[in-house]
Amino acid sequence: MSLFIPTYFSPISQYAEIVTSEQIIFEMEDNFQKQSYRNRCYIYNANGKQLLSIPIKHSALNGRKKTKDTLVENDFPWQDQHFKSLQSAYRTSPFFDFLEDEIAPIFHKKYKFLHDVNIDTFLFIKETLQLDLDFKKTTSYQNNTTLKDFRHLADRKSKTSKNMKKYIQMFDDKHGFIENLSILDLLFMEGPNAISYL
Repeated sequence: MSLFIPTYFSPISQYAEIVTSEQIIFEMEDNFQKQSYRNRCYIYNANGKQLLSIPIKHSALNGRKKTKDTLVENDFPWQDQHFKSLQSAYRTSPFFDFLEDEIAPIFHKKYKFLHDVNIDTFLFIKETLQLDLDFKKTTSYQNNTTLKDFRHLADRKSKTSKNMKKYIQMFDDKHGFIENLSILDLLFMEGPNAISYL
């Protein structure tokens, strides 16, 4: 069993570990960390690497907040902006047309909690890649766990444990290969073959 933090359209490094896991457990009791993959992902657009970040509500109290209690800030049209960014970046990619209608509901559904967005993005990828994977959620924080612990992959600065093979990217002729982008970059470029890459 492998332990992960649910993240927003997770980076390829996280899915490289997810696809080799027999069962996954999502850590729901960790503290939210800014500038992590919990509420952000990176895609490849005509200018290079682009950040898509979900705005979150910051409480007046500066105490720690659990990721599971983190609220999405919906006063800002982030879903519309993210979807338009994906359309602009990947419209001419080999598999965007096949997946656009399937991914669209994530950008139209109203979310209150960040973790609901992240679980929905996981379910979309799971279904698209036809992963035969069940998942559970923790009910207490996992200290000194005997599980395979991949929670560090939610940290933007963590080193990937696997060397990333190159695949063709939309703008690699202009900016070169950018590794460990969101799983969406791999999916829109490789389609069902993404599973072989992982």
